[in-house]
Amino acid sequence: MYVASFQLEAGESTGELAAKFPRARLGAALDPVPVATDGGSATDLYIRQDEFHGVFAADVPRDVAELMAVTQRPITSEALEDKATRAAWKSIPSWTMVTLQDLAIPADSMRFMAERAQSHTVEIDASHAVTVSQPHAVAELIGQAVRANAS
Repeated sequence: MYVASFQLEAGESTGELAAKFPRARLGAALDPVPVATDGGSATDLYIRQDEFHGVFAADVPRDVAELMAVTQRPITSEALEDKATRAAWKSIPSWTMVTLQDLAIPADSMRFMAERAQSHTVEIDASHAVTVSQPHAVAELIGQAVRANAS
């Protein structure tokens, strides 16, 4: 199940795929914060508070998006650079929800990955935060996948 997300091929990184379809606005909205780790340091990437609603959750009520912004979990820059070692969609059926108003992962990027994976694809007029703005549509797609794979 891929909901407003990346479907990496073995050997690809999220950063590489993000650069392939440049309409995304997420990169410019990120605030890098150095953090100490057990073995040295890393960089956490947060979506700037003033950009969160517009870039990540435009179809979510502003008060909810503000709460999401202040409670967000960062991603490390290293996670975006790590290369996938496998592609689950190569051996199991996949379902993809393409979010048409997504400014974090452009719809063209999601379509490319879904077509490559031969996913069962649904397109929806939603932001990247579709699980918050349209949870029933997400649940319906999950239900379709479950029913299709029920034995």
